[in-house]
Amino acid sequence: MMTDAAYIRSGRNTIIHKVRKLDLLLVNDIEHPVVKVTQNGVIEHNGEVPRNRREAKDAYCEVVNISSPDVFGEPKTLLFVQCLNGKEYKVDYSKVGTPLFVRVHQQSFF
Repeated sequence: MMTDAAYIRSGRNTIIHKVRKLDLLLVNDIEHPVVKVTQNGVIEHNGEVPRNRREAKDAYCEVVNISSPDVFGEPKTLLFVQCLNGKEYKVDYSKVGTPLFVRVHQQSFF
């Protein structure tokens, strides 16, 4: 049974955030930092990642393991995230720790 997710997968490396009430926590691979997608943008997440769906629901977020078979099936080096604020962000995991890790890729994709 398919549940309604807070995101849409598009193409080979794009996530579209679609539910204003829920943030997305994007988990790529164990050595990569977690990225938080809110209605206002994308930032690196420094807090704890909920261990299960109940904890995630209580924290108003959804944990998305982008390397799982039901999302992309493999870890990504480059990920694009479309947010509800009309911007598309580029997350480049090869540039972790630099200002180029998360940056605006496009303005107003609508």
